[in-house]
Amino acid sequence: KLEEFLNFKQLKTSLKEAILLDYYTAGFWWAKERNFSVIQLSGFMDLLNYLLENLSDKHMTLGDNLKELGKAMAGIGEADSERSGELNFFSIEQAKAIIDYL
Repeated sequence: KLEEFLNFKQLKTSLKEAILLDYYTAGFWWAKERNFSVIQLSGFMDLLNYLLENLSDKHMTLGDNLKELGKAMAGIGEADSERSGELNFFSIEQAKAIIDYL
């Protein structure tokens, strides 16, 4: 079903599509095994996509991409809404697990 969602048409002959399907499938099942809610799963998949786009489209270095990950995760678990980012639906423990996974 994920290949349909990603609109992959040449999965059997395209190494790129096969690799991307593996990337997103592995991430999805990793998050699912940690009992992420639907909102958390969606946020995690968005994060996977964001980081991949940083590498492929923006040609960021690994170091720069890790800085972007840090910015995205900044403020998780803090009550101050000004500092908490878009991913504030993750707990601190989940954020640490995501960083370890990535």
